[in-house]
Amino acid sequence: MIKSFFAVALIATAALPAAAQAQSAVALNSDVLVERSQRAADGTTRVVLEEPAAVVPGDSLVFVLNYQNNGRQPATNFVVTNPLPAAVRFNGTADRAATVSVDQGRTWGQLSALRVREADGTMRDARAEDVTHVRWAFAQPIPAGETGRLMFRGVVR
Repeated sequence: MIKSFFAVALIATAALPAAAQAQSAVALNSDVLVERSQRAADGTTRVVLEEPAAVVPGDSLVFVLNYQNNGRQPATNFVVTNPLPAAVRFNGTADRAATVSVDQGRTWGQLSALRVREADGTMRDARAEDVTHVRWAFAQPIPAGETGRLMFRGVVR
């Protein structure tokens, strides 16, 4: 079960939109890391990121998306959309340019600005557990040869 979760998670992070990949020469690759606390010999604790051998509910994950413009021209209007695996609750991103969707990618915005319709038809403010996708729309062209990294956090449900 745990190994199959990671297969799903890795596939989901690799399943970036074909339109974004087809319109430019920007290469994308992704990693999923688990955040663990390690106790040092001196008694201090430090946080490390490592490849997960196994995860359990409550584990903190870091999704890393690396990009590189392998083309000879700047990549313009580049968009990266990453669906969240169903077994992961969104836990934020430090990148203010990132937007999220709580409706399978139909609408986008900052989490604080989104609303969710309940089964009874009432509306409520969206919460982190409602996030289904994370997206970055690059406002500036990505220069030829430039590399970068996008990251977001999640928690195993």
